[in-house]
Amino acid sequence: MIIGVPKEIKNNENRVALTPAGAAEFRKNGHKVYVQSTAGQGSGFEDSEYEAVGATILGTIEEVYGIAEMIVKVKEPIASEYGLIKENQLLFTYFHFASSEELTHAMLKSNAVCLAYETVERPDRSLPLLVPMSEVAGRMAIQEGAKYLEKPMGGRGILLGGVAGVKPANVLVLGGGIVGAQSAKMAAGLGANVTIVDINLNRLRYLEDILPANVDTVMSNEFNIRDLVKNADLIVGAVLIPGAKAPHLVTRDMLKLMKKGTVLVDVAVDQGGCIETCRPTTHENPIYVIDGIVHYCVANMPGAVPYTSTLALTNATLPYAIQLADKGWQKACSQNEDLKKGLNVVNGKVVYKAVADAFGLAFTPVIEVLEKIPVG
Repeated sequence: MIIGVPKEIKNNENRVALTPAGAAEFRKNGHKVYVQSTAGQGSGFEDSEYEAVGATILGTIEEVYGIAEMIVKVKEPIASEYGLIKENQLLFTYFHFASSEELTHAMLKSNAVCLAYETVERPDRSLPLLVPMSEVAGRMAIQEGAKYLEKPMGGRGILLGGVAGVKPANVLVLGGGIVGAQSAKMAAGLGANVTIVDINLNRLRYLEDILPANVDTVMSNEFNIRDLVKNADLIVGAVLIPGAKAPHLVTRDMLKLMKKGTVLVDVAVDQGGCIETCRPTTHENPIYVIDGIVHYCVANMPGAVPYTSTLALTNATLPYAIQLADKGWQKACSQNEDLKKGLNVVNGKVVYKAVADAFGLAFTPVIEVLEKIPVG
C-alpha cells in the first residue's frame, strides 16, 4: 500500500503521525511511504531520517494526498485539505466528527473512508488510540491551569500548592476517565486540594483507592457541581462520550457563582466542550475571559509538547496502521473489531451512530457497508 504522511497545518500543531521508526516498519512490510518535507521537524525528526529508512520526501501536501492510498495524520483535515481528499482514500487520524458538522459533510462529499483514532475501541470499552493523548492532555491541563492562575495571566494569583501557612488552590475535575485521573494526579502532586466528580460509582471507588489523600471523590450531578464551582480556583473539563458531543456540565449561568479569576480548562473542547461557554482556541491565542472567568480551550493541547506526544501517539497507532496497510481497510476492519468501531464515514455514508445522531443524518450500520465489499 502507498502511505502518505502530510505535514499538520492546524495552528501550532507540531506533531507528526509517523516517526522514522514507524516508516521503517512500513517499508519492512513492503509498503511505500511518502512524507511531506519537514512534516516531522516540529517533533524533532528531520527529512534525512525518513529517507534513511526508505521513505520518499515530497515537497507539497498536494503531492502527498495525490499519491497516497492511505493518509495517516494527527488532526482532522481542515478546509484547505478537503479538496485534496480522493474517493476511496483511507484517512486514519483523529476526526472528532460530532463537534464539526462542516467536517462531517465535507468527508461525506469526498466519498473517502474515514477511520477515527478516537472511536477505535477494545472489547473492554477502552479507547487505545485516545488514551495516550488523553494522558498528555490531562497532565497539561494542570500545567496550563497553574500558569493561567497567575495574576499577570489573568488568574486569581494563586499558587496551586500554596506554601506553609497559606492554603493551596482548590481544583475541580469534571470526569474520572483517563484525562480526569491524570489531571487529579498532577494537581494532587503539586499539593492542591482536588475534587474529582464522575457518574460511575465503581469508577469513583477505584479512583479513591489509587489517588492521593488530598483528592476527594464526589458523585457528579448538577446540584453538586453548582456547589463545588463556588470555591474552585481551577476547573478541568474532562468528560468523554466516545464519538459523541460532550454534555454541558458547567452552564453559562454557573459563571456568576465562581470567583473572579477562576480558570476553566476544557479538555473536551474537540468534542464540543463540557463547559457551555467554551469555544475552541489555539496555542497562539489560548484564552479568553467571560464574566471575569479565564477560559483555556485549546483543541490540540498535546501539540505544544510534540516530541512526547508524537512518540506516545505513534506507539499506539502504528500496530493498527500496519494492519490496515497489510490487509487493506476492508479486510482489517472485518477481522478486527477494534478497527471496525473506528469507521465513522465510508463512501458517503455515516456508519457511526453517535455522529449521525449529532447532526440528524442517516445512519448505516457498518456491517452493511462491509458486507457489500469483497474482502478476499
